Amino acid sequence: MSYLPSIPDGAVLMDVFRAYPDTTRPLLDYHELVLRGPSPFTVAERELIAAYVSGVNSCDYCHGVHTVTAEACGVAVGAVPAAVADLDSAPVSEKLKPVLRYVGKLTRSPSSVSKLDAEAVFAAGWDERALYHAVLVCALFNFMNRVVEGLGIKADDDYYAMSGKRLNDIGYAGLSELMSG
Repeated sequence: MSYLPSIPDGAVLMDVFRAYPDTTRPLLDYHELVLRGPSPFTVAERELIAAYVSGVNSCDYCHGVHTVTAEACGVAVGAVPAAVADLDSAPVSEKLKPVLRYVGKLTRSPSSVSKLDAEAVFAAGWDERALYHAVLVCALFNFMNRVVEGLGIKADDDYYAMSGKRLNDIGYAGLSELMSG
């Protein structure tokens, strides 16, 4: 149930987006740039980071949608929840684990992130641009998790499946077009 009186019960994030198009369109443009634009990370890896951050934050809505999206983009089924539960044993590439550790720490206790954490990312073979992109995805999903939780947006597995497939198919730019419908 949304906490916004003008939004009906059972509302999803798209309902909020449609109610507030002036702030949503630039936000979706930013999503498209960060999650689908040029990056050292693949689309699947960025969706994995988004789903992981959302899982760390216990934001079921974003974790559910972006887990399905990550899987639709090629991440192994079950890898995201496994990473949230125990990153060390999760079926995630060893190269990506330091990135997930970094964004997990940035999510849980931002002021505790140190140069050593960044150096672990670099030691795994990522460069400065990759760290920057990981931080952008992490920050965006910490923001989105607060929006979703702050507005009381909830959904179920069927919605996550539909929304994750839709994001895989049309990306975030396509959501702007759907807002008009």
